[in-house]
Amino acid sequence: MMIALAFIFIIGYLLITLEHAIHINKSAIALITAVLCWTVLVMNPANKDAALGSLGHHFSGVAEIVFFLLGAMTIVELIDAHDGFQNITEKIKTTHKSKFIWTISLVTFFLSAVLDNLTSTIVMISIVNKLVKDKTVKWHLLGLVVISSNAGGAWSPIGDVTTTMLWIGHQITPLNIIKETFLASLTCMVVPTLIINYRIKGSILLEDKVTINQNVISTSFDRNLVFFFGVSCLLFVPFFKAITELPPYLGMLFSLGIMWVLTELMHHNKVSDEKGNLSVSHALRKIDTPSILFFVGILMSIAALEQVGLLTSLAAYFDHQFNDIKIIAIVIGLLSSIVDNVPMVAALQSMYSLNMYPTDHYFWEFLAYTAGTGGSVLIIGSAAGVAVMGIEKIDFFWYLKNISWIALIGFIAGALVFILQNA
Repeated sequence: MMIALAFIFIIGYLLITLEHAIHINKSAIALITAVLCWTVLVMNPANKDAALGSLGHHFSGVAEIVFFLLGAMTIVELIDAHDGFQNITEKIKTTHKSKFIWTISLVTFFLSAVLDNLTSTIVMISIVNKLVKDKTVKWHLLGLVVISSNAGGAWSPIGDVTTTMLWIGHQITPLNIIKETFLASLTCMVVPTLIINYRIKGSILLEDKVTINQNVISTSFDRNLVFFFGVSCLLFVPFFKAITELPPYLGMLFSLGIMWVLTELMHHNKVSDEKGNLSVSHALRKIDTPSILFFVGILMSIAALEQVGLLTSLAAYFDHQFNDIKIIAIVIGLLSSIVDNVPMVAALQSMYSLNMYPTDHYFWEFLAYTAGTGGSVLIIGSAAGVAVMGIEKIDFFWYLKNISWIALIGFIAGALVFILQNA
């Protein structure tokens, strides 16, 4: 049975990594893998009762992450529907090369800590497209956006899915992860920014006229109100958890409810056709549902492996081979540039218990950094990179030649800073 489970999971994992080659959405593969793994479990009479009894427990843990992401994605879509991110575009315009590059990098870094690395990347792609003319310069800047968004998401409990998973799983706490990983993440962003600032020669040609795609139904006041209220609601979630000790997903759902009430009151005088695009109902239809289903599938597959003790055996093997949690975390980070970091972090959460490495242990904090930033080394290694590749058609080998080595230097520099900080 354990061999069958491992075989199903490995085949499913390989198909997920080959998503673009086989043209099958990874969410579909993840869901099939999860159901097949649990089917194998319950088909064995010796494990049937235990598997059925633990299924609900495992799914409740997965549901916490899903509802957290559902709320966060909807709030971000709501801000975007009101053109709230145009505020950022208007603040970035400058003709000074170094100032422009550093502004792009810093805005991405801090924006991804509040939103998430995928959303902040999409926002920055739109901004860079509106401002920069030269294709080569634009691609270098978008490579920097990928690095900065992944670095920014790593130090925030709501900035990257893997960091959020560690927070919900009680491996880290918000204030401690910020304190312990901020400097490393900042280094991971600063070093590549210095290199790219040196590599881009001359001045950056900016577009003469920047068009603002403002929703004609939404006023400037509405845009600013929804932007600042939405960002405040996202930042409120860690404070809600600290004050009430309730799970983070309840804080996120509470914030979504507040935004829902706000937008209903703002647009109650408009006819249904006018307020349709500005409503939470419309935002819920626009969120990335396939990604949410991918998390369900992959996390439930990991839960099946945990149920039979496979991950505990794998943890013992890792410890024997590497004998150093720092090396394990760095290896996981570099592997996340090849395969998705979500299942790897989920597996490590199951492999290493809180009894072995308690909340806010060095290992979990370092893992949050490495898993969040290692994906920048290859363009296919993170959601941010895939978004840039898909929207801007950046070639894999161009990124490998021009950006990968810069991202690797930033990753290693940040890791060294983390190790020295905790020496």
